[in-house]
Amino acid sequence: MSYDVVLLVEQALSPADATQVCSLHQEIADEGEGPVVYHVLLPMEDAAARIEASLGTLSGGGMVGSPSLLLDSVDFDDVRRECLDEANAALQKSLAALRGVGATAEGQVVDAVPVEALKAKVAEVDGREAIVLTAPHVVAEFFHVDWTHQARRALDVPVLHLLERENFDEQAGEGEGITGV
Repeated sequence: MSYDVVLLVEQALSPADATQVCSLHQEIADEGEGPVVYHVLLPMEDAAARIEASLGTLSGGGMVGSPSLLLDSVDFDDVRRECLDEANAALQKSLAALRGVGATAEGQVVDAVPVEALKAKVAEVDGREAIVLTAPHVVAEFFHVDWTHQARRALDVPVLHLLERENFDEQAGEGEGITGV
C-alpha cells in the first residue's frame, strides 16, 4: 500500500520545490508506511481569459475601434492548444523535478475547477494529504477564497499550503512567505 499525496500546483515545480515537498515525507518512507506517491495536478490556463486579458491590454492604449473586430481573427482552438502545450510542458518539468530527487510521481493537466479536480483525485487515489503549491495571493488568502482555503473546506485530509520558490524558513519568517519586501 502506498502513501498518496496529491499536489495542486500553479506552475512548474522547481528542483528546490520538489526537494522541499519530498522532505516532508521522508519519515513516512523511512517508517515503512509504504512508498510515497505524488499525484501532480496542474490546471490549464483558460484560453478565453488569456485572449480577454490580451484584448484589455490592447484597448488600454487608445485603440480605435471595437475589440470584437480583433476576436474575428483569433483562432480560439490555436490558443487552447497553446495553453495545453504550455501546461503539459510545466507538468513534465514538475514530474522530472520530483523524480530527480527520487520520488515516485505521476500527474495530469486539468481543465476543471482546480479544487474540484483536487477533490476528485484525492478520492480516486485515497489520498492521505493534499499540498497546494502557489505564489502568494494576498487578497484571495485574506478573503479565504484561495485554493488552499477552498480545499480545506472540501476535503477530509490535511491540506498544506506551500509558497513556490520559497524555502521553509522564508515561508515561516516575519513576512509569512513574502520575500523581497
